[in-house]
Amino acid sequence: MDSSVLADRVARRIKWHREHQNLTQQQVSDAMGFKDRQTFAAIEAGDRAVTPDELVSAATILQCDIDDLFDPFRLTGEGDFNFRAEPDATADAVDSFAQQAGRWIATYRELGRQAGQQAEPLSQKLDIRRDSSFEHVQASAESLAKRWKLGDVPAMKLEEAVTRELGVLVLHVDAPKGISGAASQLPGLRTILINRREPRGRRFYNLAHELFHLLTWDALPPQRVEPLAVEARKGNRVEQLANNFAAALLMPEPVVSANWARRGELDVTAWVLLTAKVLCVSPDALQWRIVNLRMITKGAMKRLKAMEEAGAAHLPELFSRPFVERVQEAVDAGRLSLRRAASLLDLTVVAFADLCRAYHLSLSYEFPAQA
Repeated sequence: MDSSVLADRVARRIKWHREHQNLTQQQVSDAMGFKDRQTFAAIEAGDRAVTPDELVSAATILQCDIDDLFDPFRLTGEGDFNFRAEPDATADAVDSFAQQAGRWIATYRELGRQAGQQAEPLSQKLDIRRDSSFEHVQASAESLAKRWKLGDVPAMKLEEAVTRELGVLVLHVDAPKGISGAASQLPGLRTILINRREPRGRRFYNLAHELFHLLTWDALPPQRVEPLAVEARKGNRVEQLANNFAAALLMPEPVVSANWARRGELDVTAWVLLTAKVLCVSPDALQWRIVNLRMITKGAMKRLKAMEEAGAAHLPELFSRPFVERVQEAVDAGRLSLRRAASLLDLTVVAFADLCRAYHLSLSYEFPAQA
């Protein structure tokens, strides 16, 4: 590994742990036995290398593992997360999931670096500000859907387009109860995590919602944790914009209007259930969309019986093919041991082999399939 990359990583992680412990540079400098604070400040700035003895001392003072200061398969003190969560999702659950997701993302990034793949800046952004109108946001979403050629059912093509057009890593994961999804912003690598256990309509909506955050992160940095339900008038403005973007992206006005025009004698409730299934969105999301498009009144919508999507949705495979393929290639090339790969993905060795089979990827090892 490039020594400058390692020095920068250690510097950022030492600073993060120091701030996490609410310690000043002077306090850590004194504890490490430096004559002046400037020496430690130079370490945090990446201008001075850390000796092995100093690394051990810093880990002890900062109450962390030495590996946590330089292990490339961890994500510590770098990047930002945005989580969509229910009110009952605890802070501990979110923090634990952030660490787990960080290992996955760091693994993908490090294996890409080892394979000589360069990090790339985000190629597209949305010209949206906090004071942008909902109409402007919706028009931006529909324009994006047209530019990416998402067709009449945008949900079905969205993940492939996000990966193709932006290089975003999309992972389907088993998230803790109450956490629907998340987005991660790192230099040269953006990730969207989707809870694969949730109904299909919500999974697509979360993907579109988190896409908005990735496209507007610099201008409208999201909160670390945001609620799934946002009040129309008093809610977080950024989340309101994100919801409007997601709705317009998955349910473009021309598509919804055309379906509405073909409604015929079908009552509104039946039409909502049928069309929501066709568009791969939740009935509730579609009801709000036709209210905002003034096809029905809010009062009429409230009289419709709230119904969840019926039937068990197809459960997508863990993570995604690009992610698993990168790990599998590293294992087969000998850059990563099989057991280490399985551990980084929180799987058993056999489960990892089954995951490779599910994506039609071959391993140089033979394992019986799990029961």
